[in-house]
Formats: sequence, C-alpha cells, structure tokens
Amino acid sequence: MIDWNGIDTVLLDMDGTLLDLHFDNFFWMHHIPKVYAETHQLGNAESTKRLHAAFSIDQGTLDWYSLDFWSDRLKLDIPAIKREVKHMVSVRPHTMDFLARLHESHQDVVMVTNAHRKTLDIKMEHVDITGWFDRVVVSHELDAPKEEQAFWHRLQELHPYDPKRTLLIDDTERVLDSAHQYGIAHLLTLLQPDSQRQKRIDTRFPGIHHFDEIMPEATQP
Repeated sequence: MIDWNGIDTVLLDMDGTLLDLHFDNFFWMHHIPKVYAETHQLGNAESTKRLHAAFSIDQGTLDWYSLDFWSDRLKLDIPAIKREVKHMVSVRPHTMDFLARLHESHQDVVMVTNAHRKTLDIKMEHVDITGWFDRVVVSHELDAPKEEQAFWHRLQELHPYDPKRTLLIDDTERVLDSAHQYGIAHLLTLLQPDSQRQKRIDTRFPGIHHFDEIMPEATQP
C-alpha cells in the first residue's frame, strides 16, 4: 500500500491514530457528563443532553480542542479531571513497532496533533512516545487546526517538507480533506480509531486496521 522509497516525511496524528480513541470518547461522552452532573447538581440524563449538544458545536476549531476553553465553559478543571483517569490512555496495536521502524529509517517523522498541549502532556505522562519523533507539532501553537489550510502552510514554514513525498495518517476525514487540498499526496485513515466501537467501512480515503499492514522493512544490520 505504501512505497516507502517515495516517502521523505511521515506525519502522524495522535488520538485515534497512535492512541486508542476510546479514552477520549469515554472521557468526553461519559466521564465528563457524570462529573458535570455531580458538580452542578443535575440528573445524569440532563447533564448528558446538555453536554452532547455543546460538544456538537464548532467541531474542528481550536476552541473545540482546547482544555482551557472547556474548563471555562463547563466551570470544571478539565486537566485535573483528565489526569485522574490518564491510566486509561493506551497505544493502539503495533504502534510501538511501527514507530521504532520509522525511527530507524531515513524518513522525517513528525507528530501533528490538534490535541491541546495540556492534553498531550497529560497523555505522555502515561505513555510517552514523543522520543520516537523528530518533532511534535501542536496545532494550537500554529494558531490553526489541521482542518484549515493555514495549518499546512505554517507547518511548511516551520518544518519544510515536499507534499508529494509526504505521508499523513489521520483518523479524521476533514483533516485528510484539508491535507489533500494542500497537496499532500499520500493519505491514510484508520478503520477503527476507537477499539470499542464498530469498524468503519465507508471511509473516503484508503484505510488500515493496524500499522502492521504498512510496516516498513527493518533496517539490515
């Protein structure tokens, strides 16, 4: 599926790509509504209804990905609550082998995430994979999410790359659409970002279940 000889730069998303999206879905769809109900003296059903409605607005914006925004909006200490359950963060199957192979290769390997810097730090306290990357890029620090063209232009200014020889693996199709529009030639998605949810069968981009399907060859001693 991938001609690794034609790839110079590998851009990897974090949540739903390297890490199991189950943590995020559980945290925002179940855990936070429970804490919100307890804090604001609401029934669980009413809390869930309010929050699910709030979470459905402005998806794909920097605010939507910001822990500071949601802490202020919900009057909760979201980073502290997230840190309490960080033990649930897990790496997707074959991720470590995949990162190790890339680390041995000639490719420039970059994590590109919409996750807030505080989210990244909390998760890396439990499963620190940052050492396998040449760079880690947080969209908040480029002042644009990956869904916007500005992200790819600013990434290019900071860390020059040839879009025609770049591979992006991401579980969000709006991000892949944006990357495609910018000219990134090699795009892959994940068919099961959340291990506890059904596999997707209607993706518009080529998809893989796990990284063992596209594993680069091991470097010969």
